[in-house]
Amino acid sequence: MLGVAIDHSDQSAVIPATPFLAADIGGTHARVAWMRAAQDAAHGVETLAYRVFACAQFPALPELLRAFIDTDVRATVKHCVLACAGQIVGDEVVNDNLAWPIRLSQLRGALGLEDVAVLNDFEALAYALDGHLTDDGRHLCGPDKAPGGPTLVIGPGTGLGAAVHVPGVDGGFVLTTEAGQMDFAPNSVREREILMHLAPNGGYVPFEHIVSGPGLHTIYAIVCTLWGEPPKLTTPEAVTAAALACSDVQAVEAVDIFCAALGSFSGNLAMVFMATGGVYLAGGFLSSIYELLKRSAFEERFLHGRSASALLSQVPVWVTEHGRHGVQGAAQWYLRRGMSAAQTLTATDGVSA
Repeated sequence: MLGVAIDHSDQSAVIPATPFLAADIGGTHARVAWMRAAQDAAHGVETLAYRVFACAQFPALPELLRAFIDTDVRATVKHCVLACAGQIVGDEVVNDNLAWPIRLSQLRGALGLEDVAVLNDFEALAYALDGHLTDDGRHLCGPDKAPGGPTLVIGPGTGLGAAVHVPGVDGGFVLTTEAGQMDFAPNSVREREILMHLAPNGGYVPFEHIVSGPGLHTIYAIVCTLWGEPPKLTTPEAVTAAALACSDVQAVEAVDIFCAALGSFSGNLAMVFMATGGVYLAGGFLSSIYELLKRSAFEERFLHGRSASALLSQVPVWVTEHGRHGVQGAAQWYLRRGMSAAQTLTATDGVSA
């Protein structure tokens, strides 16, 4: 999941006085909401309508958003914020995991928008740490409470995303990462065998090819080959279901390997960012295998070796649903960004006067 820090808009930032569209666009699903600034809390947001769409059912993003507007909004939409995996290349948001390319001018023209702002999908999730994301988690390992400090959000889905929220004045700030593109490092003989299948002649294999939904299915297919069995399961969902039911020994092993690799990845990032505020593993995919994750080698691999475990043992880890948090975080970022622009304009006007 290529994701970069994006602060892009077609127009100058403004505080929308009317409701606005917020969308969290992933490789498989799009979560879309009709939102407005809440009246009872600074920088808070209120959801007026919300719906989840399967991206593959639409030829492009404008048609998907139009379906939501026609069904759930039934009003003129002028402002939109998008949280999506990808990077801006000219007018386009490009990512191999998206169902289609996103062209901002095409989107603005098709829907008659005045303002289209874009940020990274995991940047949006990290901004949601100011809201309910921290309330919905199930404790996985480490202490029950965090002493404070940088907080990580990590999510394996169609790709692998991560962002870090650094506390500070006015809500702190968020750093996006390309962590999913880091080189995968095997930790066991079995993982070395899997890496050999992925790169028989050596070379670069990103963590994303292991720690993601498609990565889980890749692990399963390779494990079947190593067992001398043809793979019977054709989707990541089928692999997790079989592992939960203990009905397929290769699926059970594949999920174990996936969980262990996720532990190493999460521990690596927790060390890099000194994430004493905790780690949130986001996504329905992980929530569905929470019990398997709890019994896996995740914690052992998260703690790494003796010298690293002194820090990492103090870092709490939670599993939380992705759900509406992406659109909530995108909306909070959008309103905060508009408020900052308004304050800048007010200060400038005061100087001019």
